[in-house]
Amino acid sequence: MTSPRRKGWTAALSLVVALALTIVPLPAAAEPFRPDFAALVLLYWALYWPQRVGLGVAFVVGLVLDTLKGAVLGQHALALCIIMYIAMRFHLRIRVFPLGQQMLTILMLLVVYQFVLFWIDGVVGTGDISLYRWGAVLTGTLMWPIATRVLRRLRLAS
Repeated sequence: MTSPRRKGWTAALSLVVALALTIVPLPAAAEPFRPDFAALVLLYWALYWPQRVGLGVAFVVGLVLDTLKGAVLGQHALALCIIMYIAMRFHLRIRVFPLGQQMLTILMLLVVYQFVLFWIDGVVGTGDISLYRWGAVLTGTLMWPIATRVLRRLRLAS
């Protein structure tokens, strides 16, 4: 058996990798379709290990995202905390869904995430009203099966 401390490093390492993937430069045409890696990884851990990765971790990751992206401080933190709360509240139901229903649930959670970011941008006055920001929702949903497979292997191997 592995210790909970070692599994904690698995979650932390996956979040660091997700943050690194968030800042990797992409071509201008592909940038609007970059999945929200941090949101996907946090949602996975909220569904499959909510005792260790919770709202506090989501808040800190959100603050780091705000710093990396140059966004309003607390914007990503609030959005991630909202979707994490929903995922943690219903994690026992969501994780027994078939993959197709899980993808629909992740789609809805990512829509909520992007809507909160969109709303805060509008309130602050830096709003990007283009439809390109919603490409990340579609690619994130399509990445969910890959993310769950990779993170499950990491979780079971540790």
